[in-house]
Amino acid sequence: MTQHAVRFEQVSKYYGKFAAVDRLDLDIHQGEVIGLLGHNGAGKTSSMKMMLGVSRPSQGTVRIFGEDPTGPQANQLRQQLGYLPESVSFYQQLSGREVLRYFARLKRVDPRICADLLEQVGLSEAADKRVKTYSKGMRQRLGLAQALLGEPRLLLLDEPTVGLDPIATRDLYTLLDRLRGQGVTIILCSHVLPGIERHIDRAAIMGHGRLLAVGSLDELRQQASLPLVIRVRGGDNQAHATVLGSHGMQCQPINGSQLEVRGPTESKLSVLRMLLEQPGVEDIDVMPPSLETLYAHISLQGAQPCQLS
Repeated sequence: MTQHAVRFEQVSKYYGKFAAVDRLDLDIHQGEVIGLLGHNGAGKTSSMKMMLGVSRPSQGTVRIFGEDPTGPQANQLRQQLGYLPESVSFYQQLSGREVLRYFARLKRVDPRICADLLEQVGLSEAADKRVKTYSKGMRQRLGLAQALLGEPRLLLLDEPTVGLDPIATRDLYTLLDRLRGQGVTIILCSHVLPGIERHIDRAAIMGHGRLLAVGSLDELRQQASLPLVIRVRGGDNQAHATVLGSHGMQCQPINGSQLEVRGPTESKLSVLRMLLEQPGVEDIDVMPPSLETLYAHISLQGAQPCQLS
């Protein structure tokens, strides 16, 4: 069996002369969680549609568990996929339970599991209320329950935290962590980055239809070569700045009581040693580039829109 849940090989998707996806090469391993990140129009949703088999690539090949999602095995393959669209829409007059049982029949899944799924997403008490009474966050939870029908091997989530409050967002990530532990491959498509980095194995950053960077957080930090930031509290900031500045570090006072130190990541240990030798130091906060910072940096370095000539 292939070790790749998803494989894109030189995939392009054109609408007229506009390249929604441009020569995308991407392998997603079975059992990993990958964040597919990018601004609106970056090519994320077009890529997901090709994974689902509802759209064919203009060029290149897409394979899901080694199969063409638009080929002879498409129906069988879709039974192994779960999908949560960015904007969920259900029959307003049905209850949450009725909606989920309807989708269970479409997916040939035993409807008796619906109660458990509704409990997992926190909708047990609202299961018999009509969908028209649901808040946006409740509809998003119902959409997630729908995506989990049939214990999918590959879960595609397009902006799953839209409309969720902080507690529901935390519960969502807890559920995704549990699914990852069960070997489910998860593609988390989002432009809302805070909170994501602790729950993904790799990030794939797209811009204007192109893959700008892919890797673990440490790999992206190495690729971006952004400075390490260290904040120091206590002692004589001027003395700290003099010592660190002589070693090529950039120092700047902040908040009236702290010193911010910037420099190459590889200088971290030597900077920490020097600071620990300084009198009066009360606290040292090491701040490596966050996913949000890396995303902003890589996106700014990214490609321009591509059109057919």
